[in-house]
Amino acid sequence: MRLECGCPSEYPDWHGKDIDLGATLVHEQASAMFFHMPIGFEACLDRQHHDIGKLGLNEQWPGFVLAESGMFRGRILALLTEDNSPARKTYRLKNPYMLRVQLFKGNIKDIKTAIRHMQSELFDEGRMPKNLFLSYLTCPRCQQERGGTQIMLLRHWVKSPKLEQRLAKQRNK
Repeated sequence: MRLECGCPSEYPDWHGKDIDLGATLVHEQASAMFFHMPIGFEACLDRQHHDIGKLGLNEQWPGFVLAESGMFRGRILALLTEDNSPARKTYRLKNPYMLRVQLFKGNIKDIKTAIRHMQSELFDEGRMPKNLFLSYLTCPRCQQERGGTQIMLLRHWVKSPKLEQRLAKQRNK
């Protein structure tokens, strides 16, 4: 269930785990960005929630979405419970679709170090980081009652044979 402000009332406990969302049905909503900053983000979330309701689909965790930013355009993915849908904004993620997840709590200016740390961990394990998704678990209206700023960082990664070879060479030296 979504809170009145639009934030998720519950979300998955994925902190510190590698999650495979392969073949998961998602609903994609385009979002306007300006240098990776969302423009009208809440309106996009409301539009997506309304569209999902009109299609007769259900979110796995209402209000829990994966937001990917871009220079001028981003996307918002909502995970759905259904197995399939013929709707035009729904599709399945690639299989496998591995995500490294970290729950970030604290000041937004410190998020850069958390992302870099996650990325270096992936490189040290021979995995190539790809897309970065953010899931805002609290908003400015509800963050005081819910324990401050909480953002789930989700980094898509793939296995990299070249990176694994380089790491093996370094260990053998």
